Amino acid sequence: QVQLVVSGGGLVQPGGSPRLSCVASGITFSFKLYTMGWYRQAAIDKPREMVAEITGDGSPNYADSVKGRFAISRDNAKSTVYLQMNSLKPEDTAVYYCNAKYGRLDYWGKGSLVTVSS
Repeated sequence: QVQLVVSGGGLVQPGGSPRLSCVASGITFSFKLYTMGWYRQAAIDKPREMVAEITGDGSPNYADSVKGRFAISRDNAKSTVYLQMNSLKPEDTAVYYCNAKYGRLDYWGKGSLVTVSS
C-alpha cells in the first residue's frame, strides 16, 4: 500500500521558514523514477494548485507565486522529498499535499495545514 506521509506543517509567523517533508513507502518501481510534487489548496472551494515539482534526476519546476522563496529537493536514498519554504506570506496559508507521479501512477498523501499568521 502506497503511503506518502507529510510532516512539518503548522502555525508559522509571516516571514518564517518551515520545511515540509514527505516520505514515500510501498510504491511500485524505484522512487527515483517518480516526479515528486507539492501542491496546495487554500480553501475547500479553491482549486488545488501546483507549488513545486522535481523530476527523478533533480530538475525543479515552481509556480510563479513561490519562485525565489520556496525550494524543492529530494533524497532518493530516503524516498523523501522536501519543500523549504522561506519568507512566508499569509497568502501561503493552505493545506499542502505531496504527490508522486510515474506514467499513469499518481499517488497523493494526506494534506498538512500550513497557517501563516501572527
